[in-house]
Amino acid sequence: MENTAKSVLYIELDNCIGCRSCLAACTQCGGHEERNRNYVYDVNPLVNRQTMPIMCLHCVNPACARSCPVQAIQVHETGAVLSAMVEKCLGCQNCTIACPYGIPKFDEEQKLMYKCDLCIDRTKDDIPPMCASVCPTNTLQWISKEELAAKKKKHTLDNENWVASAPYLENETNVRINLPGILQGTAKLF
Repeated sequence: MENTAKSVLYIELDNCIGCRSCLAACTQCGGHEERNRNYVYDVNPLVNRQTMPIMCLHCVNPACARSCPVQAIQVHETGAVLSAMVEKCLGCQNCTIACPYGIPKFDEEQKLMYKCDLCIDRTKDDIPPMCASVCPTNTLQWISKEELAAKKKKHTLDNENWVASAPYLENETNVRINLPGILQGTAKLF
C-alpha cells in the first residue's frame, strides 16, 4: 500500500527537556479516552536530567500487526499503525511482546491493547498530532516530506549522524528520528 501522508512525525531527540507536554496532550486527543499512549524516558536517572520521548515509530511492516492472530491492528493509508479494533482484539498481548520498542499498552480492565495512532483523526487531514502541536522545544515536529528531505540533505554527515530508520532501528519506519548527541556522544546537529 502506498503511503498517502503529506507530512511525517520527525523527532529531534536532543531537544527534549522532559516537560512531558506531549504526554499531557496525548490524553486530550479525541478518541484516546484520556489514555496516554507514549512515554518519556529518563536516560540516566540520578545522573542527569536527560530525557527522550518514546513514541510509536509506525513501522512500515509492523511487528505488532503481524503478530496479531485476528488482524485487529490495521495500518492506515497514511502509514499510521492504529490501535487494536475493540471488536476484534482478543487481549492476547502478542503485540506487546512483538513490538521491538515496547510501545503497545494493555488495559487490564478492558482486556484491550492501545497504542499511539498518530492522532489519526487529525493527521489524516494533515493536522499535526497533539504531541507535536504542543512540544515547546520542537523535539516533536510535524513536517512535510520536502522539509524532511531538506533536513536530511543539510545534515547528511560522514559520521552517519543522520538517522532516518534502518540500520539503527529494527524496521523501516514512517516516523523519522534524528539521533544526535544523546546516543552517539556527538555534538548537536542544529
